[in-house]
This record gives sequence, structure tokens and C-alpha cells, in this order.
Amino acid sequence: MALARYKDLCIDATQPDRMGQFWAELLGLSPDPERAGRLTGPTPQHGVWVNEVPEPGTVKQRVHIDVHATSVEAVERLGAVRLSADGEFRWTVLADPEGGELCVFVREQVGDYRLYEIVVDAVDAGAIARWWGETLGGQVVTSERGFSYVDEIPGVPFDCFSFIPVPEPKAVKNRIHWDVDADDVQPLLDHGATLLRERDDEIGWHVLADPEGNEFCVFTD
Repeated sequence: MALARYKDLCIDATQPDRMGQFWAELLGLSPDPERAGRLTGPTPQHGVWVNEVPEPGTVKQRVHIDVHATSVEAVERLGAVRLSADGEFRWTVLADPEGGELCVFVREQVGDYRLYEIVVDAVDAGAIARWWGETLGGQVVTSERGFSYVDEIPGVPFDCFSFIPVPEPKAVKNRIHWDVDADDVQPLLDHGATLLRERDDEIGWHVLADPEGNEFCVFTD
């Protein structure tokens, strides 16, 4: 049985208005006129929060977003900058307006909502995929190419979470994280999560980290 339910996605930004417009147009979402930083879609789970932070990104993102697009040029016109060479991969690596990496998969046709998957670097991709599969109630698949992914997650509007093996451990706070709903925090802690900050008078959620240190927020109301 799942321990939590996927809620929404959060992106840190030093310029939230600019980044909010970029991600809204890229993903096919709409800025919420009543809630600054909130991007909305057909369901609450499509939602994205663009949160203002004082510090810029300084290292390669350990969590990044893959998107569908009709062309790389269309994404560049929104303000992204190409990082990878033509033909280097099956996808194209770009940077968002604040330098955060994202990958574009060109399709002949794309839907209104264009988030393809959330990708996470991991020291032990298989183990952390299993952890999140158990946490969110998804199906874990291990590829012969070394990565693992979790799909068929209830309520998740994109394809999957993919976990890619890398040699280096996490060193700084992730600029992209996701929120979950849960009946109680304790089962997540018993499952191996770490409590970073309890809900208090300033925030209405608990901040936890998974076994590889990736932050996520838990809402229990």
C-alpha cells in the first residue's frame, strides 16, 4: 500500500515571474492570477509552484524535467539555451532562463500538457526507484541500460520518475522537488525518510528527504 500520494511539483527561481512564464508556456499550464507562483492545469496534480529563493543555481541539477516539444527551436524561442550538440543524444539538453538543465524530446505531435518525466540522478538508481515505487504505489522497472523508473503512479499526470545512476552523491539542495499528501509522516520516516523540518508557525507542511537526500514536502491536512 502506498504511503503517500503525489501532489504537485516545485521549482526554485531567483526570478519567479520570468521562470513562471517560461515553464507555463513550455509545459502547457496557466499562471494562477490569484496565487503568485502557481501554475495550473486540468487537475491539481498538473500544478507547478515556482518558488522564489535568494540563491542562484551553481551546479548541475540533480533533478531535472524532460518535456515533449514539436521542435528544439520552439523551446529556444521561450528563452532556453541549447547545451548539447545536434545528434549527441536522442534528446536535446537545454538550460532554462536561470541555467537549470532540461531535456527536450521532439515529437511529431504533442498534447496540451507537455511534461514527459521527472529525472533524478542517483548513486543507487535501483534502490531509490524501489523506495519511491513503494512510497507512491507505482510500478518499478529496471532497464538493461542501468537506469530505473517508476510508472503507473496513481494520480501522476506525466509518464514516470526516472532514476539515472551517477557516481557523485548529492551535495546541495535540489532546485526542483515534489510535494506529496499523506495521512501521517511517521510511516515515511519508518520507511527510511529523514525529517528536515517539522510543520510550524511559518510553514504548513513537513520537509523530508528520501534515502539519497532528495527533499520533498509532505502535507498531512
